[in-house]
Amino acid sequence: MIRVGQGIDAHRLVEGRPLIIGGVTLDHPQGLAAHSDGDVLLHAIADAILGALGAGDIGQHFPDTDAAWKDADSRDLLRQIATQMRGRQFELGNLDATIIAQAPKMARYLAEMKKNLASDLGCSEDQINLKATTTEWMGFTGRGEGIAAIAMALLTSVD
Repeated sequence: MIRVGQGIDAHRLVEGRPLIIGGVTLDHPQGLAAHSDGDVLLHAIADAILGALGAGDIGQHFPDTDAAWKDADSRDLLRQIATQMRGRQFELGNLDATIIAQAPKMARYLAEMKKNLASDLGCSEDQINLKATTTEWMGFTGRGEGIAAIAMALLTSVD
């Protein structure tokens, strides 16, 4: 059996927080406002996997009303979702994700992000495709007000 899910996340940029995307701290003067670390890429991927499982979304599993998830490392959250995926007898077939940001440029960080994802999801790096794009100065990402990400995950049953 195969199952497909999609995920989207966006957060606004603010002063006084590190910018963490794909589990990597990027060189940028602003970070993402969120209850957790605000990692839009990992949140979109988590929602894609949860969607494929028919298991709701990241906010249902790790609500921002729960102090336990305050400043949580999104890699920890993604690893918990990967454990849930394996517990339901699924594994990642492939993942395709795009980061949408005018700045900073993502190219130099993508390999490390991919390595983190493969480790956290228990798969090979060639099962993961990461991309980054700008919106040519349009919208909230183009104006540098925030960063977004979208992801699609294909899961395959292991039984």
